[in-house]
Amino acid sequence: MERMVLRLLGAFMYPLSSCLKFGALIIAGFAVVCMTPPLLRIVGLRAFTMATEAYKSGSLSAAYVTCPNDTVAKDIARGLVERKLAACVNIIPQITSIYEWKGKVEEDSEILLMIKTRSSKVPAVTDYVRSVHPYEICEVISVPIEQGNPPYLTWVADAVPE
Repeated sequence: MERMVLRLLGAFMYPLSSCLKFGALIIAGFAVVCMTPPLLRIVGLRAFTMATEAYKSGSLSAAYVTCPNDTVAKDIARGLVERKLAACVNIIPQITSIYEWKGKVEEDSEILLMIKTRSSKVPAVTDYVRSVHPYEICEVISVPIEQGNPPYLTWVADAVPE
C-alpha cells in the first residue's frame, strides 16, 4: 500500500515538477523579452549611428554606362577600378536599349555597367569613359547614393580616394 501511495505521489509530482520548470522558463523568457530589447536597441542604434556618422548622404554615386559588347564593358570596368575611379563595377549583360538616333528608332542589345564611386569623381569617370568608349555619344549618367549598408559605403569611400 505504501508503495502504491509513493508511486501515485511520484506520478503526481513529476508533472508538477515539469510544470514548475516550464513556469520558471516562462518567467525567465519574459524577463529576457522585457529587459533585453531596450538594451539591445540602444546598443544597436549606437552601432548603426557610429557606422553611418562617417557617411554623408549623396557623397557616393552609382554611375551607369552602356556598352556595345562584353570586351568593351570589361575594358572600361577594369580601367575604372585600376585608376581608382571606381570601387566596383558590375557588368550587367543582355539589356535591350530602344532609342532614337539621327531621326530613326533603333533597338540594340547592350551591356550595362553599374559603377560605384564618389560623387566628386563622376566628372573624371565621365572623361575616362568618353576617352575609351567606341560610341560617338556614350551614356554616362549617375545618381547619388542616399543610404545603404554602412560597411559597404565605407569600403567604397576607402577604395576611391578624394
